[in-house]
Amino acid sequence: MDKVRIGIIGMGNMGSVHAANIGNGKIKGAELSAVCDIAQAPLERFQKNAYSKDVQIFTDDESFFKDSQTDLVMICTPHYAHPDLAIAAMDSGRHIIVEKPIAVHKAEAERLLAAAAKHPKLVKSAMFNQRTVGAHRKIKSLIDSGELGKIHRICWIITDWFRTQSYYDSGDWRASWRGEGGGVLLNQCPHQLDLFQWFFGLPCKVRAEAKIGKFHDIEVEDEVNAYMEYEDGKVANFIATTGEYPGTNRLEIAASRGRLVYEGGKLQFLRAEKDVDVFLKESTEGFGGPGIWTCDVPASSSIESQHAAIVQNVTNAILNGEKLIAPVEEGIFGLQLGNAMLMSGLKHKEVALPLDSAEFAEMLQGLIAKSRYVKKTVAASGDFSKSFGNN
Repeated sequence: MDKVRIGIIGMGNMGSVHAANIGNGKIKGAELSAVCDIAQAPLERFQKNAYSKDVQIFTDDESFFKDSQTDLVMICTPHYAHPDLAIAAMDSGRHIIVEKPIAVHKAEAERLLAAAAKHPKLVKSAMFNQRTVGAHRKIKSLIDSGELGKIHRICWIITDWFRTQSYYDSGDWRASWRGEGGGVLLNQCPHQLDLFQWFFGLPCKVRAEAKIGKFHDIEVEDEVNAYMEYEDGKVANFIATTGEYPGTNRLEIAASRGRLVYEGGKLQFLRAEKDVDVFLKESTEGFGGPGIWTCDVPASSSIESQHAAIVQNVTNAILNGEKLIAPVEEGIFGLQLGNAMLMSGLKHKEVALPLDSAEFAEMLQGLIAKSRYVKKTVAASGDFSKSFGNN
């Protein structure tokens, strides 16, 4: 194979972005060969682009999997459809890229990954494009190399997700248990939850407050404040909301070699000249600490080409075995963390990880049963294009 033929299911916001990247030649070794959506409007918009020429167009997933000339399928539909469509793609012998989140809850992710394990020769990726950002990769490198020393405390405040009531009113599926499966954790935060576990691993305990409709007339969470504990003793806070303006996006890591802060696109390390854990035991002085070096760490925080970078990585993996940036199997970790925060907040209890996926699924089904959104839940063979407004 010298070129990967890519098909996209779901031609809303993100599907259209991916189609433009591929169709305009940003992905070397790939071509856009097919698109699928059950709604006419997104397909009509797609056909206005010059790169739509010679691209197969389908209006249902069954005919897409039967007749499309594709090697790789990108799943860009609403959340609930992701597992079924990804499984159908793999069962038809196609590689996959699944948009975030890979599923609405852990049990569905487990079902997807069990199916993925049956296809070891296929390339399977999640669309965790934030892993390609230079600053995020630098943070990961500083942690993994031991440069920060022993991490003691983490605090990530991500409140720059401001959304109006009009945003939520734009579709009755939005911000509903049945239509979307959750609020700020599942819609806005999957990338940050993935980065959180990618940087620090999963905690052993989660205690959270999750506020339902605190700022908006919605039935899902629009504010979360979570506290986490790790087996090695470090603690963490994760705070997110769609009701605060102006918001903050600040990651602070306190470690034995100093404090790393990422905010406003800038990465700064206040590096202690001596390991603080050692200094506090050995110093004969009652006050004061070791000297500090202020290090501005060079790292790009550009958002350009993030999505294209993942598609290029998967294309390269298919053509020449390049290592994946975001294997689909890793999609369950951040999802599990978000599920644990939500369950802790709604049940007002501490939640241990690994999360009991059956307990969470039962809780979610109870919420769905009471959902104000009355249309049929999205399914792979059903209405997978109510909207494509990820985020």
